[in-house]
Amino acid sequence: MKPLDYKLVAALAAVIREGSFERAADKLCITQSAVSQRIKQLEQIMAQPLLVRSQPPGITDAGQQLLGLYQRVTMLEQDVLDSICHQDDRQAVPVTLAVNADSVATWLIPALSPLLREEKIELNLRVDDEARSLEIMRRGEAAAAISLDSHALPGCQSEYLGEVHYLCVCSPDFAKRHFPQGVTREALSSAPAIAFDHRDDMHQNFLKEHFDLPHNEAPCHVVPSSEAFVTMAKAGIAYCMISEFQIQQELEKGELINILPELQDSRSLYWHHWVLETGRINALTRQVTKYARQILHEGHI
Repeated sequence: MKPLDYKLVAALAAVIREGSFERAADKLCITQSAVSQRIKQLEQIMAQPLLVRSQPPGITDAGQQLLGLYQRVTMLEQDVLDSICHQDDRQAVPVTLAVNADSVATWLIPALSPLLREEKIELNLRVDDEARSLEIMRRGEAAAAISLDSHALPGCQSEYLGEVHYLCVCSPDFAKRHFPQGVTREALSSAPAIAFDHRDDMHQNFLKEHFDLPHNEAPCHVVPSSEAFVTMAKAGIAYCMISEFQIQQELEKGELINILPELQDSRSLYWHHWVLETGRINALTRQVTKYARQILHEGHI
């Protein structure tokens, strides 16, 4: 097989990243027909389909592997150019991270801040549940991911970050209205909860495990924001599972109460990254893992 022409792979990456041939053409400053021809040529070279012609376009397993390779090659190329160029001439490195909302709302930004102030990095956070974030990296759309899965993808490394403890909380007023006789199975079946999205099953699994309450048997708001979880809980709108670290002040002030202090949901987080990292990407991994282990040590969060 001939060596890869990365101009062709760049067209594939652009279509997936931009979500359409038209926007990919604008991004690459070529015609839409040229984008289509480049992808067809790449598929002929690889002797298999790489793009799923849907709305928005999808990617096949082989295409995902190519995108992962392309991203790694691009970052390694930039690192080499950085070592040759003067500091002022260095180009900003675009870095996509697949991360969970709770980490973004608590420790991730402080972890990245020193590096982002010193280095030219264009950060793109793809926020998804920690049970699904690794799929973004598997598709070649992220350079690293925070995940519950400890098993590394091929060519990647998984590093343990620490434990996150989730508490079942609500406002004192909510507790009086919905749990006057305590937190019972009957009360939980009618008390409104909060989920991050329709695939977020943390509280559903919690209720099933500890109260034998079937999934989707209780009312539940869907709000894709960790900060909104806290706001809604404080307002007495719903109860929810929130990381202990995120609500330490609210617990101390009595604005939120832990309604099931004998129960909690603990989750182990792992940082997934490519093995062949150098330069700024490697520095990012070192910064994130070092900071997280200091904050998450012994389940501090």
